[in-house]
Amino acid sequence: MDKTLRGATEMTAAMTILGTIGLFVVLSGQGAIDVVFWRCAFGAFALLVICSAQGLLRRHLTWKKLAVAAIGGVAIVVNWAMLFTAYSEASIGVATAVYNTQPFILVGFGILFLGERITVNKLGWLVIAFAGVLLIVQAKPGAVEYAGSNYALGIALSLGAAFFWAVAALLTKKLTGTPPQLIALVQVCVGILMLAPFVSWNALPEGTMAWGSLVTLGAVHTGLMYILMYGAVQKLPTYLQGAFSFIYPVVAILVDYVAFGHQLKPLQLVGAAAIIIAAMGMTFGWRLLRRKATASPS
Repeated sequence: MDKTLRGATEMTAAMTILGTIGLFVVLSGQGAIDVVFWRCAFGAFALLVICSAQGLLRRHLTWKKLAVAAIGGVAIVVNWAMLFTAYSEASIGVATAVYNTQPFILVGFGILFLGERITVNKLGWLVIAFAGVLLIVQAKPGAVEYAGSNYALGIALSLGAAFFWAVAALLTKKLTGTPPQLIALVQVCVGILMLAPFVSWNALPEGTMAWGSLVTLGAVHTGLMYILMYGAVQKLPTYLQGAFSFIYPVVAILVDYVAFGHQLKPLQLVGAAAIIIAAMGMTFGWRLLRRKATASPS
């Protein structure tokens, strides 16, 4: 199989798996803290096996890199906890759409901490994404459809999750050359230590559905997904990596509709599309306005 085609297949599989994560969070029937803890626990086991088999457990992390990876782990764990909580407040589809404001927050960090400059084009895409968020906020569903949920809180948690994802991504830039599977292993181990005191040890998950969902989140959505995603990253050019990443929110919205009947309302759909298209425009450097061609001298 062609290298690029294999990478495309792996990235498609990884993003499709990622798009189903909300389904298994809900099926587990557990609170966000418990879900994140068990995802970290089962994910750590899977990643430990992977890293050991690949010989990555020796001489890859200095103490400085370990500290950076651990701080990134704190951000990742907070990111998961906020996003998983948002699912029950604003629905999987809406939360995932708003969560895809990540690239814009990362651009903001680049301006603040890396001395990068914002262009008019990037600012335009940012305005479109912000308008998309506003449309989703304004399109609050009826009380009957989301009884007992706090829609505004769900939106805020999704934005918070995107913020902490961007923090983790910024820190990961300092770990260039470090195997990503090893970074992920450090991060989930940090999650275990962080959340162990807050787990409902007196009310552990019960039944095949709950445990099966938690094991799947750790082994498949963490272990297998990392293998597929980072295997694809090594085979695909950067622009294609960005293109396939947008499979994730589309799958999440479809899963939310098929599994739970949560159909995005017209304004929510327009808002979600605006965010995804703006994120794509930012990723691929699409121009909102064409430069006027300068007249050649006669």
